[in-house]
Amino acid sequence: MAEFLTDIETIRERARAEIEKGPITDAYGADLERVLQVLNEALATEIVCTLRYKRHYYTASGLYSEPVAAEFLEHAAEEQQHADKLAQRIVQLGGEPDFDPDTLTKRAHSGYDASTDLIEMIKEDLVAERVAVASYTEITQWLGDGDPTTRRVFEELLAQEEEHADDLRGLLERIPRHTTNELSDRA
Repeated sequence: MAEFLTDIETIRERARAEIEKGPITDAYGADLERVLQVLNEALATEIVCTLRYKRHYYTASGLYSEPVAAEFLEHAAEEQQHADKLAQRIVQLGGEPDFDPDTLTKRAHSGYDASTDLIEMIKEDLVAERVAVASYTEITQWLGDGDPTTRRVFEELLAQEEEHADDLRGLLERIPRHTTNELSDRA
């Protein structure tokens, strides 16, 4: 078994010397300010995703809307959980979560959507999930070993975003390629 690189007395002294830094120690290997910025961008992304899914949940209509709307609602709740995890990590790192509604869409990686067609809603949500998957993959790689806790947060989010993308792809495959208006007329 390998020896510690630093003796325990030195670790204890360092822990006491900078107690106000909370979990940030000399072992933290990432650019803290940039990590906080990235976390706040992801927070904005998750909030915008929550809002988009909520809009789609409440405005979905037509013959196939009930199971799709239920999926939108489930995803909205999970995106809100993602936002909560990100905000919590920001605070743990000594930052401030940015919930400013005036700048949310500017900071978010994915966009808001006000589609009224059920198929377009699903497609826009799938695009947003794919953006999150690509962004979070890049973030986890960028974080590497510099901040393993934040990397794990993003890995958890990434796994669920991939699941969301798969769910949405499945919905697209099950719904006939008619417009929502045509389906509504038949209902």
